Amino acid sequence: MVAPAGPPATINCEPRQARKGAAATVDSGAGVWRVGVATNHSSEFDIVCAMSYQVLARKWRPKTFDQLVGQEHVSQALINGLDQDRLHHAFLFAGTRGVGKTTIARILAKCLNCETGVSSTPCGECSSCVDLDDGRFVDMIEIDAASRTGVDDMRDLLESVHYTPTRGRYKVYIIDEVHMLSTPSFNALLKTLEEPPPHVKFVLATTDPQKIPVTILSRCLRFNLRRLLPDQIGDYLKTLVVTEGVETEPETIRVLSRAADGSMRDGLSLLDQAIAFGGGKLVMSDLEKMLGLVDHLHVVSMIKALSSNDAQSLLEIVEDLVSQSRDLETVLLNLAEVLHRITLVQCVPGYRDPERSDWSAIEELAALLPVEDAQLFYQIAIKGRAELGLAPDPRTGLEMTLLRMLAFRPATADPAAPAVPPPAPAAAKTQTSAPLARPAAKSVKAQATDTVKAQPPEPARSVEAAPAGSDWVSLLNVLKLSGQARELARNVQLKARSDDRWDFVIAPSLRYLSSESCVSSLSQAISDQVGHPVSVRIMDNDSSELRTAAALEKQKVHDSMSEAEKAINDDPTVKALKEQMGAQLVEDSIQPLQ
Repeated sequence: MVAPAGPPATINCEPRQARKGAAATVDSGAGVWRVGVATNHSSEFDIVCAMSYQVLARKWRPKTFDQLVGQEHVSQALINGLDQDRLHHAFLFAGTRGVGKTTIARILAKCLNCETGVSSTPCGECSSCVDLDDGRFVDMIEIDAASRTGVDDMRDLLESVHYTPTRGRYKVYIIDEVHMLSTPSFNALLKTLEEPPPHVKFVLATTDPQKIPVTILSRCLRFNLRRLLPDQIGDYLKTLVVTEGVETEPETIRVLSRAADGSMRDGLSLLDQAIAFGGGKLVMSDLEKMLGLVDHLHVVSMIKALSSNDAQSLLEIVEDLVSQSRDLETVLLNLAEVLHRITLVQCVPGYRDPERSDWSAIEELAALLPVEDAQLFYQIAIKGRAELGLAPDPRTGLEMTLLRMLAFRPATADPAAPAVPPPAPAAAKTQTSAPLARPAAKSVKAQATDTVKAQPPEPARSVEAAPAGSDWVSLLNVLKLSGQARELARNVQLKARSDDRWDFVIAPSLRYLSSESCVSSLSQAISDQVGHPVSVRIMDNDSSELRTAAALEKQKVHDSMSEAEKAINDDPTVKALKEQMGAQLVEDSIQPLQ
């Protein structure tokens, strides 16, 4: 309680004389300054000033190279330079936010000014190391280039360069966001940056190195800091929460590390926010509310609705997400992520990322979607996310993106999808009056349900059977294939065939095309064409002269281009231009006539 006589006068919890004749005493406790002020009236009051909370990003800032997470290519070069006394006088650290640019600069300044000597392992206990950790070392000058862009500010800085260090061994100038300097400021810095005094080191940090003049870049030792991987951020956060004694669920660390988007500082800031939001605990349900995350079940339901062409279910899912105030941009992000994993399983069946454990659910979804649908949906999802800001509102943008997936879906991808059937031919309406003209074009299922069974179309098997050799190309043109299955058919050569099995060979480098779903699609297409079930077997062949459809098309294009080049070179006008004016043909501009 404040005494009525004399106003209190304290700044930053430091007492000063309140009035004439007053006596002040200071009692320091753990994190608390208790100030007792006795006035002439012998009254006292206590002012309790709790120390401000230090955020995790500052509290857990690495203080040595051993504590750095990632950036091994930078720390190793600096460690070797310090230990071998081969240290450059100017450094440029370039990278996105929160990857350690300023932290590495401070560690370097500490290594140079440690009282035990220049070393890559400073003691951390001397007064210089302590002051450097606290950011109050007089010979480490940190400059925010964004607020000091003018040439006059640069001149003031350069005037102090020639003075020897006040306390340390080197004066270290750390210029953050150096790309914000004006062109005159860069020009004023050039000479000093090229030949600084022996007691000066420059450390420049930037998130946009393209804006820095090349004359500055050529005078610096440049290091490009990489974005941190989610597992690197996750491992560091796990250590931190254990040390801090925070109760956490295992899945929350993975979500936070991915939400950090490659930035350790963002990860620590999100962790700070999540701890505050959860009242000292990390709970997945709280994290979903804080980040606006989308439940994995919603994404699974969305993909199932897409696979079944169910627009009504898609709109109901969007309605549910909006009612829960979910981030609709995150919906498209998560959808694209799951589609990416579905494609990995489809193209590389044995692929498993150890970072995730729900691959069995991804395999179930991969069985629902054809490969070409997954690719199309992924492309539409990322395009829709980029255009979400142009939509009248996020919900409209999300709904239109999902409906666009259904609208542009290939018609052959889902036979069960509702579609307007083509008009039946006249012969089909009068099966009893006239025989079918092309019985082999009917599918196996149609033959099984045909009402006319008295005369089975035996001759069709020999007529419609696939031809051997290079004639496989002519059969390929009538097969109903699309997407990756068609690419597989274009890159295989028919080696042998029987009534119920066709053997193909493929180059080992293209083996990835022969996934189980693609081979099944090829087998079904051949069966539909020849009129009876056919199994397909794909074998490797190391021969570089396979006569596949793709190889024949490539050879045809090459021959056409050669003929076009020859015709141009033999043209009398072209010859005259070459001889009289020294003209030259631009080979890339020659195109054969279609």
